[in-house]
Amino acid sequence: MVVLISGTGSNMAALVDAAQDPGYGVEIVAVGSDRRSARGLELAERAGVPTFVVPFRDYSDRAEWDAAMADRISEYDPDLVVSAGFMRILGPAVLGRHTAVNIHPALLPSFPGAHAVRDALAHGVRITGTTIHFLDEGVDSGPIIDQVAVPVEDGDDESSLHERIKGVERRMLVDTVGRLAREGWTVDGRHVRFGRTEHSVTDATDTKEQR
Repeated sequence: MVVLISGTGSNMAALVDAAQDPGYGVEIVAVGSDRRSARGLELAERAGVPTFVVPFRDYSDRAEWDAAMADRISEYDPDLVVSAGFMRILGPAVLGRHTAVNIHPALLPSFPGAHAVRDALAHGVRITGTTIHFLDEGVDSGPIIDQVAVPVEDGDDESSLHERIKGVERRMLVDTVGRLAREGWTVDGRHVRFGRTEHSVTDATDTKEQR
């Protein structure tokens, strides 16, 4: 798989650590970013994982950037792309070639977008959480693979709540990505199920079409 990051890469680092175990079933072939300054790139390089950067500012528009990102990802021929703290929307060029999953700090379909934790607090919810889902061309709108709830505590601010969500989402991401790799998956409408009855991790194109 290829992992995409925009910042510190803590979720990516957890995946890299898990992939050291042959039983986990995952080989991370590259880590990519839209930012040369992303600190997670150095973590990946220290772990011996190839890295690449496709800066958004180097391209005239989103479509041109998306096509360039699709080309760079395709160089590594991944079975799965994992958006792990990647702050750009992947468009039709990438998603037309690759199956991708994303981790989001809310219980979708509630609070999509870049400010999910802030929006949940502003709405006054008592339970929020984290979601891993397949990417489609909408904003956090693809089929949901798994979710974990996180209570909102009295006195929480955006930072404290987000830190608790991060701890939960890291464990869920590692577990879910490993299961996708080892067990495969099926997508029936918006329902995702683990298992190789129709599609496995190597059947990425068919899975996207069914989605």
